[in-house]
Amino acid sequence: MTAPLEKDRTPKVTEREARQVAEAAREQDWHKPSFAKELFLGRLRLDLIHPHPVPSGEASRRGEEFLAKLREFCETRIDGALIDREARIPDDVINGLREIGALGMKIDTKYGGLGLTQLYYNRALALVGSASPAIGALLSAHQSIGVPQPLKTFGTEEQKDTFLPRLARTDISAFLLTEPDVGSDPARLATTAVPDGDSYVLDGVKLWTTNGVVANLLVVMARVPKSDGHPGGITAFVVEADSEGITVENRNAFMGLRGLENGVTRFHRVRVPAANRIGPEGAGLKIALTTLNTGRLSLPAMCAAAGKWCLKIAREWSSAREQWGKPVAQHEAVGAKISFIAATTFALEAVIDLASQLADEDRNDIRIEAALAKLYGSEMACLMADELVQIRGGRGFETADSLAARGERAVPAEQMLRDLRINRIFEGSTEIMHLLIAREAVDAHLKVAGDLIDPDKSLGDKARAGAQASAFYARWLPKLVVGAGQSPRSYGEFHPRGYPDLAVHLRYAERSARKLARSTFLAMSRWQGRMETKQGFLGRIVDIGAELFAISAACVRAEMLRGSGEHGREAYQLADAFCRQSRVRIEELFTRLWSNTDDIDRRVVDGVLAGRYEWLEEGIVDPSGEGPWIADASPGPSQRENVHRPIP
Repeated sequence: MTAPLEKDRTPKVTEREARQVAEAAREQDWHKPSFAKELFLGRLRLDLIHPHPVPSGEASRRGEEFLAKLREFCETRIDGALIDREARIPDDVINGLREIGALGMKIDTKYGGLGLTQLYYNRALALVGSASPAIGALLSAHQSIGVPQPLKTFGTEEQKDTFLPRLARTDISAFLLTEPDVGSDPARLATTAVPDGDSYVLDGVKLWTTNGVVANLLVVMARVPKSDGHPGGITAFVVEADSEGITVENRNAFMGLRGLENGVTRFHRVRVPAANRIGPEGAGLKIALTTLNTGRLSLPAMCAAAGKWCLKIAREWSSAREQWGKPVAQHEAVGAKISFIAATTFALEAVIDLASQLADEDRNDIRIEAALAKLYGSEMACLMADELVQIRGGRGFETADSLAARGERAVPAEQMLRDLRINRIFEGSTEIMHLLIAREAVDAHLKVAGDLIDPDKSLGDKARAGAQASAFYARWLPKLVVGAGQSPRSYGEFHPRGYPDLAVHLRYAERSARKLARSTFLAMSRWQGRMETKQGFLGRIVDIGAELFAISAACVRAEMLRGSGEHGREAYQLADAFCRQSRVRIEELFTRLWSNTDDIDRRVVDGVLAGRYEWLEEGIVDPSGEGPWIADASPGPSQRENVHRPIP
């Protein structure tokens, strides 16, 4: 075996090299249509999502059967307040989840799983997450990004036969990518997997290993050095969590999700059979990103559930609480908040159900839709929880235990706010999601004109790209001038007699999609190679796209419910309210594309980093403790107690 690497093994890479690693990992081609991709190109392809897709009868039967069983379990076996108070999910609760098959919701029945569709898997997570967000996170990390999902797509039959039955019934899995000094920049990944005969030897430290404290099986991303017969690169492995040399050095504690089994895991000369490698060497990041295409849908599902709970509490409390002679809900300032919660909850459920059903049908590429759902759901759920705390006033800030102690209903509004906050960071922070989605949104442009702004391309390459771009834009740009959004008869089926007019919102969405595409083209023409540095602009472009996707999903869902006779009139009213609220946000975002403080913000940041404003920090006491900003992650044997706690 080769000698251990030097103490500081984190690769030193330039910004360009880091981008190249990320670019190589993303899916390069589009083999299926994508509603969201077309949206960013200025085309409202409603035919891709309308009529709203629906699950098969058999899928619905099996899904509803499990949801009934899970609901009973949640109501009788889960004490969310206890989990938050003691910062631990009781072993008997996890064993109960094993017994009803919750560990195998997404695993095929031939491996002992339930074989639920994405739609019903997400509904199950929403249900259990409403009882305890920590349990929702455990089940999601186990099945959405843990061992089952990458094995389903990239594993060999032998690997599936070996691991999936365990994962469906007994074993908990975790996903290990992040390191103390490596977050969303995997080019700097320091954990190594050195080939040694028919095995690999892992060394390194992983941080924020959700489920890592209790996991039986791990998906580990590690860098294989290039050598004879080994192309090397970031590679994925299934690792037994009780392997010699693995130490869980810490169980991390957080402001929310206090039952989360999240830790720090050290690998010291851990031997992993080559048969446990998932896919070829160097495919690890591609496997991770592909897994997240549908894996990200679990978070917005639980965010939609949070919206439902916020609405329930807002309705009940605002009817009971009186101020100045009438219920607080009848005061406009509070009523506006309730309307926002109700309309946004409807839209979030529309987005997640649509994206989930598209994933089940597998006829559309949903990589952007899933990312938009995660981005939009995590942001809007935090806003709804914050509004609920405001509606509840001092009781919103008070803990449920304190409320109960003085004789009032134990409403955990402050816990909801704490628990939801991580979703803006989990599985890609809002800022990273903006960049990821923006990259996909401009993919068509980079394919035809990317060489024009690439400094490494030759003059010949640039000339060919120029000709290709001219042909593309000569066809594309004229289509952005007029469209269905300017015809008063367009989308007429969304304005049935006696119902609110949703057609007007779809016409707005069509016009706005073309405006969004024109704005993107103008920005690329203006900034060219510097476009990637305009993160404020790109974030607003993505946020507009997210709002347009939500408008489309809300309208399509309302029409589906009207057609099926399920609360159609109420659904139309909620969709109308949401679209009107969304349009206000969209107009503000369009204004801020070109009228903003981005330039002055950059100058202020330069001043802050240069220390020119240190005088502004005077007059305080810093309560922070001592220690380095980033913990030492040097390879070597662990010097700490192993807190790994597999659940029997």
